[in-house]
Formats: sequence, structure tokens, C-alpha cells
Amino acid sequence: MTLSGRSEMWRAAVLLLSTGCVCASVPEEPADRAAPSDGYCNWITRAQPHGAGGRREGFSEFRLRVEGDPEHYQPGSTYRVTLYAANPAYFRGFTLIALKEGQNGDQEEDYAGNFQIIDEEDTQFMTNCPPAVTESTPRRRTRIQVFWTAPPSGSGCVLLKASIIQRKIISFQDEGSLTKRMCEKEPLYGETTDKPLLDCCACGTAKYRVTFYGNWSEKLHPKDYPRRANHWSALIGASHSKNYILWEYGGYASEGVKQVAELGSPVKMEEEIRQKGDEVLTVIKMKAQWPAWQPLNVRAAPSAEFSVDRTRHLMSFLTMLGPSPDWNVGLSSEGLCTRECGWIQKVIQDLIPWDAGTDNGVTYESPNKPTTPQEKIRPLTSLDNPQSPFYDPEGGAITPVARVAVERIARKGEQCNIVPDNVDDIVADIAQEEKEEDDTPETCIYSNWSPWSACSSSTCEKGKRMRQRMLKAQLDLSVPCPHTQDFEPCMGPGCSDEDASTCMMSEWITWSPCSMSCGAGVRSRERYVKQFPDDGFACTHPTEETEPCTVNEDCSPSSCLVTEWGEWDACSATCGLGMKRRERMVKMPPSDGSICGAEVVEVEKCMMPECHTIPCLLSPWSDWSDCSVTCGKGARTRQRMLKSPVELGECNEELEQMEKCMLPECPMDCVMSEWSEWSECSKSCGKGHLIRTRIITLEPQFGGDPCPETTQRKTCKIKKCNQGGLNSDERKRRKEEREKRRNKQGREESTDELAGCKMKPWAAWTDCTKLCGGGIQERLMTAKKRYKNAQLTSCKERKEIRACNVHPC
Repeated sequence: MTLSGRSEMWRAAVLLLSTGCVCASVPEEPADRAAPSDGYCNWITRAQPHGAGGRREGFSEFRLRVEGDPEHYQPGSTYRVTLYAANPAYFRGFTLIALKEGQNGDQEEDYAGNFQIIDEEDTQFMTNCPPAVTESTPRRRTRIQVFWTAPPSGSGCVLLKASIIQRKIISFQDEGSLTKRMCEKEPLYGETTDKPLLDCCACGTAKYRVTFYGNWSEKLHPKDYPRRANHWSALIGASHSKNYILWEYGGYASEGVKQVAELGSPVKMEEEIRQKGDEVLTVIKMKAQWPAWQPLNVRAAPSAEFSVDRTRHLMSFLTMLGPSPDWNVGLSSEGLCTRECGWIQKVIQDLIPWDAGTDNGVTYESPNKPTTPQEKIRPLTSLDNPQSPFYDPEGGAITPVARVAVERIARKGEQCNIVPDNVDDIVADIAQEEKEEDDTPETCIYSNWSPWSACSSSTCEKGKRMRQRMLKAQLDLSVPCPHTQDFEPCMGPGCSDEDASTCMMSEWITWSPCSMSCGAGVRSRERYVKQFPDDGFACTHPTEETEPCTVNEDCSPSSCLVTEWGEWDACSATCGLGMKRRERMVKMPPSDGSICGAEVVEVEKCMMPECHTIPCLLSPWSDWSDCSVTCGKGARTRQRMLKSPVELGECNEELEQMEKCMLPECPMDCVMSEWSEWSECSKSCGKGHLIRTRIITLEPQFGGDPCPETTQRKTCKIKKCNQGGLNSDERKRRKEEREKRRNKQGREESTDELAGCKMKPWAAWTDCTKLCGGGIQERLMTAKKRYKNAQLTSCKERKEIRACNVHPC
């Protein structure tokens, strides 16, 4: 039977069931297709299970599986779907569909998502039912695989259903191992919208903080983990409009994305982003992290702030997993609008690596091997390649390598959402607006803000935390200076996802003595972290507490003795308005232990000649230099110049910057041992050969020079061999001569033994030094007995060497 004839036979098996007849076998002649009036392609969904009784109980020979066995699907995400038979079962044909739950397949809208063919020789779309996948050729098989892209948000639950054709019998199940039910994943915090949210109705602007937590570590990803050079590259991204896509699954990597993916360089990507003009609101950047993972008590998770508005409400970023061929993590077009015209409060997403489609490597340190032609960006899976560090023969889900948290920290402008988030949030945002609009006058000189205090609430109720700064100078008393304290809302430890993991704390240490020996003061107590969380998150439980205390309330202040004022310092400015200060010292503190209330520092304004130019005028940064190495780990620099005259004031701005760069691993040439000694001649007469060998001590790596020869030969000639063709008399004469030489040699050896020593027989040959490529063997003859009249040199060990395993490897 021809291939097309067999294919029609299996099609007939499915078509027969459209009549409602439950048949156990397939006729030899093909049947006609169902009439067009029979529905879109519901003749497939109405197929009945084999056997007179319908569904067969305990049916487990065949199974339909989605990679990772998820119960929910992420809208728009792609999953690997496998249909397989348990040994020794097999199937010849199959049909695979994806239906919205509750639909019977009468219309095109009843089908959910889209299938993608992986192997065209194995699978194809069904001609009379385009949403369905079927076999390309009817033959014995135990497994097929396809990709399935989930439908958009709002599609509800989906049923992936398969039918099996085996031994001319059709098996179809509405429940059980041939049906997989998956429902849409619930949005985070109930606030996320369809992704991407193409239109946004929110008013004003919102400010967000994005924090990147790298979980790629040897503990969580042990296979082939690169201990020497593991790192995250500099992170690059932007808040942007729907008209600009930095990167997306199913798209092709731009030159900027390629440079991040392969080299970890964000320069070209940032250039592409800035060329988009008004389509971009904020460029998002974070520094590279070497090594890739450290506990948060050693290195804080990197973060950056960005803004969004109604037209530029999408956020994207990417960072390279290094070293790797072209693997990255990131978010693509994450919408921050809500359906209620507000701004999302928080988004937390676990990240798995994806392939940029520009390099063919399958391991962390694969040599550079460009993909030609370039492929589309896709997520890595655990079944990509057995050599992959993420490979899992069971097809399980890849353990996330990072987590990103995007949290709203402020809103500005009129809010138009109909349903407010909550009253506390709105009050906090208004306070933030007031602070942003209240610009600090130039005549007020402050210190830097102190770190934030612990939250006033130890529970999940709203509390406050505070930071403060010191007013160092007020250059114009007629201009008031703003507040020196700042407050923001907060909650107790363990009330946010960042604090989701627990940490073990010690008991509180006893309270310290009161800070004042007389009057009102404060006292404190401390505790410490006994054990940090295994997942790398920070412990945010407070480690210090303070409370007011009073000692001897009836205290009278005592005076302190101070020195005279010192000379005024030079004016802080070389031109224009500046300030100067002078100090004095406390010679004797109060006897009661209280703090001396006398001022020890004075500051006042000073005016220098008017400035004609602006100090610290700088040129733009130059381009980054080439990496300092041609391979491996190096550094690169960029510079800028000081344009303003030095006499106008000292400029503390940095004029040179340096960052690490990583190029492909350096080539390592082959390393060989020294040559062995030449062996003895391979023949006792005539032309033979000598052999010497050497071994490979280090194989070439990363494109290094290949190994040269491991065996060398050269000819040797001891004496001429006797020629054939002699007459019988001549042969007899030569035989007698050989007998005489042997007898003479035996007598000489006997004489040697009498005059010198008696030798042991030859020892066995040693093992060959190599299994192939040419090695050597040795054997020894040692003295068994030494006679009294032996000379010093008459009893030496004898040694023989010969070549072995000379066949090539």
C-alpha cells in the first residue's frame, strides 16, 4: 500500500465516528469526509471511545502531558505538549486539539490558543480542521511533541484532548490520561491587567522601584555551575509606549539585544532605547553583579526607579546570565495600568532563562557558534538538549534563576480611577507629591539623609518610619528652610513578599544604661540574626529597639567650660556666595554627666568675587574603550574632560569610569610531555625501525592549537640478513656455523656466570603507557647470584624497551 493510501486509511478511522457509529475496525477503503454542514470541525469532538461500552476504565497506556505538569497557564505563554505511549504500547495515528471548557467545537472561537509544529516529518495541521494537529505519516510511534501557546487573558479554562489510533481502533477520552485541563493563572494581587495592556486610562504619573533578586546559584542549579565567572550583566530597560517593543518571545533580537545576550554589554541597547525619543519615558539601568549570587546581608539586591504615564505605561528590561551562549532573563512589555484607570501597586515575577536565538551553544561555556539564520527569541525548556545545565529527562519545570519585584512608591497629579486603592495609599501619595513639589532653597545647606528607622508597627497594620537630616547652615535668614524629618508609611516584618521567608532571630539582650545620668534620656537593646533565609531574601526584623528613660527627675543643669573660638576657615567658594566656619572645644564637660549645651561650631555666609563661569563644566563621556583583553575577563574605560578653568574651584566629579567586560574564553593550546627514549630496533637483521612516544598532558580548549604527533619512527639497520636460494650444501654449512656460534655463546655465558654472576630470567613486560597513539613497555633482567671474583661491572641489570599500542586513537 502506498504512503498516501495508508494515510487515507487512518483518516477514515476518524471520519467513521462522525456518523455516531461505534465501530471496532477500519474498512480498507477510505470513507468520505463529514459534510460541511456538520460544523466547523466538531466531527472530531464527537468521536466516541472504542468498544461497545464506550470509555474503557483504567485506561493508562497513553498519556497527554504538558511540560512541568502545570494546573494553570499564563496567558500568551508557550508550553511543550507531549503525547506518549507506555512500553510496550505504541500508536500509529493521533489527533490533538485545545478546546475552551464547555464548548463543543462548532465554531472557530471554541478553540483555545495555537499549536506550533516542532517536527514536520512527524506532525502536521489537519487539512479539514486547521486548529487540530495530526500525524504526517501513519507509522508506529511512541511519542510526539508540539508547542502550544496559551490564549489571551479572559479565555477561562482549556481542555487539551488527544485521540489515539492503534491497531485500527480509535481511543478517545473526555477525561483521564488523554485529557489535560488547565485554567488561567490568577493575576498577581488582583490588579494586573491583560498582557500587554495596549491602552491605558490612568491619569497623572506613577513612580516605581524595580528590584532584581538573582537566585542563580550552585545550590539551586548545581549541574555544570560555572564557579569561576558566574555573574549578571548590567541590567538595561525602559518604561515605554505600546509602539516600541524592546524584546518579546517569538520576535527577533535586535543588535542591542544581541550584544546584551552574548557579551553582557548594554551600550548598544541603551543607544537603541534613547533613539526612540518620546516613545520612552525612563531608561532603567543597574550595575553588573559579580558573582551572580550573594546573601542579602552581604550584598543588597540592586534596584532602580522609573516613571510611567498614560501613553508610556509598559516596562521592559533584560540582563545576561553570564557566562552563557545567549541566555537572558527579563520582563517584556509589563503593563502597570489597572482596568479601573489606576496604577498597579506591586508585581512580583519569577524568571526563567530565555534564548536570544543568536548563538547555538547548549552549555554555559560553549564556544561562540553563531546561529545562522538567526532564530526567534524563546524560553529555555528542560528538554532542549541533554548537555544543557537545565536538562531534565522527565521534562519538569526549570527552577527560576531570578525574581523581580516592581513596587509603586509614589503617584503624582490628579488620579482618575473610579475605585481608589485605599485611603492610606492615597494619603501617602499626596504627602509624596507635596515633598516632591517642595524644592529645597539653595540657601539651606543640609547633611545627607540618615537611614530609615524601624517601622512603628510590628504587625501588618499601617505604621510609619522616619529619617532625618541636619541643617548645617542657613545662608539667608529671611528664607525659611524645610523640615529636617521625613516620614513614610510602612508595615511590620513579614507583611510583604520580600519578607515572605522567615529568619531566625536571637532573644533580646538586656536594656543598656540610660544615656543620661540625670534627667530624660534614652536606652536601647539589641538582638542579632542567628540564621538567614535559604532563599537569599533579607531579614527585615528589627535588630535594635530604643525607649525613653529618666534618671533623677530633679536635675539642675550644670555648666561646661569651653575654649575660645578658633580662626574662621577659608570661604567654601572661590567665587560668588559661600560659607565659612569656626570651632571651639569643650575643655571640661558637666560634672553630672549631662551633655554640654554650648555651641562648638559656628557657620556664616561669605561672599567672594562674582563668578563669570560655571565651575565643573564637563565634556560628554567618551565611548567605552575596547576590552583590555582579547579573551576572558577584563575591563574597559571611558573618560571625559574638565572644561572649566581650575582656578574657579575644585571639581570632584569623576573624570574616568571603569567597568568589567567578559569576552569568550581564551584559547588553550595542546600541551605534550617530553619524548621517551628510542626503543630497540624492531628486527635483528636487515632494515627495522625505532620508536619513541610522548603523551598529551592537556587537551586543547576553546579553539587552541591541536595536538601534534605522539609517535615518531626512524629506520635502523643492524646487519644484512642471509639471502634465500642457496644450495643444500651451503645451507648445511651455514647451519653448522650457527650451531657453533650458539655453543660458543653458551660457553661464554657460562664463563660470565663463573667469572661474574648468575642472572635471573627476563621479567614480564610492563603495561603499555598508553591505550592508543603509541606507548612503550619495559622488562628487566637482574642478577640472581654474584660470585666473589666478579668485577664491579660484570653484574649489571639488563633492560629492554619496545613500542606498543601504536594504532591511532
